[in-house]
Amino acid sequence: MQAFEWIIGLLLGAVLLSALARRLNVPYPTFLALGGMLLAFVPSGPQWTLEPDLALALFVAPVLLDAAFDTSLRDLRNNWLPVSTLVLVAVGLTTASVAVLVHWLLPDMPWAAAVALGAIVAPPDAAAATAILRQVNLPHRLLKILEGESLLNDASALLVYRVAVGVAMAHHFRWSEHAPSIAFALIGSLLAGYLCARLWMPLTQRITEAPSAIITQFAGTFTVWIVAEHIGLSGILTIVAYAITLARTSPARMPARLRVPTYAVWETAVFVLNVLAFVLIGLQLRPIWERLDDAVRLKYCLVAAAVLGIVILTRIVWVMSYGAVLRLVIARRLLHPKRPMTAPTIRGGIVVSWCGMRGIVTLAAAFALPEDFPYRDLMLLTAFTVVLGSLVIQGLTLRPLITALRLRDENPVASEVARARAAAYRAALDEIDGDPSEAAELLRLEYRALLLGARDDGGLTSGELPADPLRRRAIRAARQSLLNLRESEEIGDDAFHQLEEELDWAELSARG
Repeated sequence: MQAFEWIIGLLLGAVLLSALARRLNVPYPTFLALGGMLLAFVPSGPQWTLEPDLALALFVAPVLLDAAFDTSLRDLRNNWLPVSTLVLVAVGLTTASVAVLVHWLLPDMPWAAAVALGAIVAPPDAAAATAILRQVNLPHRLLKILEGESLLNDASALLVYRVAVGVAMAHHFRWSEHAPSIAFALIGSLLAGYLCARLWMPLTQRITEAPSAIITQFAGTFTVWIVAEHIGLSGILTIVAYAITLARTSPARMPARLRVPTYAVWETAVFVLNVLAFVLIGLQLRPIWERLDDAVRLKYCLVAAAVLGIVILTRIVWVMSYGAVLRLVIARRLLHPKRPMTAPTIRGGIVVSWCGMRGIVTLAAAFALPEDFPYRDLMLLTAFTVVLGSLVIQGLTLRPLITALRLRDENPVASEVARARAAAYRAALDEIDGDPSEAAELLRLEYRALLLGARDDGGLTSGELPADPLRRRAIRAARQSLLNLRESEEIGDDAFHQLEEELDWAELSARG
């Protein structure tokens, strides 16, 4: 009963902290990290533990799927160069920098353990950055670069992490023996994720009850992760491929009455998982702290602070260097970007370099270390320090920094939304054009008024008209028009999902 009381209190506390974060315009993980740290030193706090093997599956799989589901393949392809350098080079440099630093400070730490620590703290967190970035007028391209990075860098960092942990725990390791299996895991994971998504949709398409459908989605996510891990594939890459494939196929198959509650439940689940991750990692700090004597505490705190500093500095150095080199290459006409906006700017580089807050993936990876892993206590303490420090230092200053830089955006999503909405209205009009009924004439008047008025903030709903099959026919035609625009990449996923939500509510209001 006491554990249940603590859970209720923690969830309510997290809601209050989230509300305070929104009021202060800071990412809510910042306050969750502070709360987790304070909870660790509450004298009568709970003593909860979690199996290390369960941490990545429980915390990372749903969060990765949620992030990957909203990822735009068009935007990833348009920004492949900056995204790939952040995913591969920035993660690699951060991992290497941390490993060298820690091994220099602690010469008796195995290199594999040092590399594992570098991979743990390498990937920035999506939720922390986008919580702020969507509140300010940030250029759309920078937002897409950061979202693409936050999705794919988890895969690259955790792949290095898995290899490093395996090397540290093995008595002997030869690359010649394991390179084929690593290559198989990379290719097989992407293929497995795609095939699982293709098989899962027809198997679950007949589930029409919202609670059953949502439970099935979570069960499917965990099943895909577990099966991938059992057969030697990468659960991270498999989930990413699985989610992106679902995102491209499910909008045409899932009805609005399932999609609306599904999105709400997934958003809530990701929030709860963030709360649990910060709480559980925070609770591990007290026994670690109590096991260490004063000299070791000071030493570990210095190591953690040094790692936090090198993590922040490495990202700044790489992003600004990349921008300077690319601008020089473009200035000498060695590279001709398709659009002027593809040339990186100094102010944009400053924002990207400062968006390095760490979060749930770092916490879950640290917690997932085996109990007998070398320097596990240090790595848990360091991971929490990097998360807390980056969220406080960067998270609290990111919004003022963006405001001071006065970055401008042409707002391509708004123009795509307006263009797609017009196409949807025309499709709806075409669908009911030959119907002579009075209801059809009322709908035609409504949609023509919307087209003539060029409204870009409304939807297809109007409480003045009766809900009938005719309206649903028009909405289906409008939805198909949006799907075609997305498939042809005339609009991106941001515009698509915004209008998809409008159509969903219109469909629900027309169901009687």
